[in-house]
Amino acid sequence: MSVKIGEIPYKERIQNGIKDDFMRQAVSSAQGRFRNGRLTQAEALGNWEDWRQLGSEIRAHTMENLDFYLHQLSEQVARRGGNVFFAQTAEEANEYVKNIIKNKEAKKVVKAKSMVTEEIGLNKALEEAGAEVVESDLGEWILQLDEDPPSHIVTPALHKNKQQIRETFSKKKGYQGSDTPEELAAFAREQLRQDFLAADVGITGCNFAIAESGSITLVTNEGNAEMVTSLPDTVITVMGMERIVPTWEEMEVLVSLLTRAAVGQKLTSYITAITGAKGPEEVDGPEEFHLVVVDNGRSKILGTEFQSALHCIRCAACINACPVYRHIGGHAYNSIYPGPIGAVITPLLEGYDDHKELPYASTLCAACTEACPVKIPLHEHLVRHRQIIVEREKKAPMAEKLMMKGFEQWSSHPSLYNLSAKLAKPALGPWVKDEEIENGPGPLKEWTDVRNFSVPQGQSFRDWFKQRQKDGESNGNKES
Repeated sequence: MSVKIGEIPYKERIQNGIKDDFMRQAVSSAQGRFRNGRLTQAEALGNWEDWRQLGSEIRAHTMENLDFYLHQLSEQVARRGGNVFFAQTAEEANEYVKNIIKNKEAKKVVKAKSMVTEEIGLNKALEEAGAEVVESDLGEWILQLDEDPPSHIVTPALHKNKQQIRETFSKKKGYQGSDTPEELAAFAREQLRQDFLAADVGITGCNFAIAESGSITLVTNEGNAEMVTSLPDTVITVMGMERIVPTWEEMEVLVSLLTRAAVGQKLTSYITAITGAKGPEEVDGPEEFHLVVVDNGRSKILGTEFQSALHCIRCAACINACPVYRHIGGHAYNSIYPGPIGAVITPLLEGYDDHKELPYASTLCAACTEACPVKIPLHEHLVRHRQIIVEREKKAPMAEKLMMKGFEQWSSHPSLYNLSAKLAKPALGPWVKDEEIENGPGPLKEWTDVRNFSVPQGQSFRDWFKQRQKDGESNGNKES
């Protein structure tokens, strides 16, 4: 991309999403598939709400005892020959990894999919250190070639179609084949296999770290994580400090929730575990293993009313249920974490100044909270964010105060309300097209800049219901 997402104003990002018909169609289709799969698997499980409650309790217990479990994890990793570094900031994390790359004189780094490395901007830091960085997840590889950020947590290239992918492969890799998915995937496999074999260092993210054993687990569908962790002599895992569970038992519960909530699978294709460096009698595994535990603002959330946001297991179920994401896409959020969870956690990690619009990217329908497999009250967090933003502004503009005062007077007098409802449709007539207003006048302009306004029908619900009863009685009399 010639223009980075963060350089585009919020309203323009929304408009770009709304105008992207392919993206909206792709998102809508994917949301339907993922949501139906989740509901099917939940029904098959039989006691989904019990599983959700258990997942919520596991995450709450872990966060309340996070210091204990992080200490236990670091002790176990060190006992098995690994190195642990706690990074308070993104800069500290990047610097530590860069130093490893420099000491190894590494020329090529191959990466498994990792949200936290996107969050801290690790790729750019390593490229500045002189290393070539290759994303091995197919979606991430496509976006890396196209210099495009992810738009979804689980399916990062959701906004791309096969013609666009073929064009990217042709332009960046000399691809001459068709745009059939099978041929595109075969080409990617051939290209990435050479990168796996030539890599000096492998870097992964972490789905769940197991405190009792010092193991790192990765949940994937492509098998690229196995290549990243078994071929290079040096492996570095970068994890957010909250991505930890006490034992394998809790990990099994959360993985069962994750795979079902994400894409409706009973189990993902691969669950990879790394436990320290390779032992003297072991065949597979890295000669050298590093674990980088990233804070980057997370500790500020602990002990606050937003602590449950750290319970997130990155399944994207909230994104797949969100009607706002369906229309504006992931790039509109200007965050590596889009959708409802992004609207909640991004202002916490990066501050309100650059992200104060995000809590308003919601209908507050609570579909996200209902879908969340660990019961994070996302819509409540969004409401609280809005309250904080208003309080930070100290006082609303006078025009807004007057409007709200007028609304109070209008809505509290039934006669005024009913009269205005009847007059609204004829008064707005010049701007109405197909029962909607696309470019409204005055106060409606802010609304119609980002969405259409449905015209009031001039009939209250009570009037409609009374008329319906009369019609029913009349039809009943005729039949008798």
